[in-house]
Amino acid sequence: MKIRAIAITVSDSRNENDDISGEVLVECLNEIGAEFVETHIVTDDLENLIETLKTSSEKANLVITTGGTGFASRDNTPEATRAIIEKEAPGLAELMRFETAKINPKAYLSRGVCGIRGKCLIINLPGSPKAVKECLRAIKPLLQHAINLIEGETKH
Repeated sequence: MKIRAIAITVSDSRNENDDISGEVLVECLNEIGAEFVETHIVTDDLENLIETLKTSSEKANLVITTGGTGFASRDNTPEATRAIIEKEAPGLAELMRFETAKINPKAYLSRGVCGIRGKCLIINLPGSPKAVKECLRAIKPLLQHAINLIEGETKH
């Protein structure tokens, strides 16, 4: 099953001209042959983020966000994700935090979650370009298999 992805940068200060994290996300997923359906930059506004995630999850089988996973009052990405997912996928978030904390212990401060809505896997990444690379390095070997399972390819 082909990975059809949407990248969403969550930020009150980024735009298309300076969205480095979103660019890094697209580059990393291109390395595994993902097809990009869309990319978005949205504010940290909770309701807008919930609607963007809902709409995106209907168009792609992988939605990855970057940003909005920290402790600041405007960091709403995990809450928006939890509001729409049907099943949580905690192992992916745990793996990303565990592997990236070997490089930077502050990785444990990321509140990012992962989960499934319909036939779409939603993954929250931190907002720094370095963290995007490190997190994706940890989970890239699992993404295709996860998408296949969500799409119903369950034969062993």
